[in-house]
Amino acid sequence: MNEETIIMTLISEGGGARAKSLQAIRAARAGDFAKSEMLMREAKYALKKAHNYQTKLIQTEIANQSIPISLLLIHAQDHLMNALTVNELSKEIIENLKERRD
Repeated sequence: MNEETIIMTLISEGGGARAKSLQAIRAARAGDFAKSEMLMREAKYALKKAHNYQTKLIQTEIANQSIPISLLLIHAQDHLMNALTVNELSKEIIENLKERRD
């Protein structure tokens, strides 16, 4: 897989994970915790996939194969980091919503 495809996958999977995490919060706010958990599993899968591709880029760099730094690569990294942050916050928000329902 070439670097451009990897970068686009990071953007796609990161954006998808972020969206699923936010949908999970909305489902939890509506009291649908089963749907919320399903969406969080889907987000986790997307994050894992993105992380695996990010690891490929890192391994390429470790092997002394230069990776051109581009605005697209930076954008992809931003997407992934944003998705990871939103996902972690989503977990906390959903847990708070569950506790309030008990």
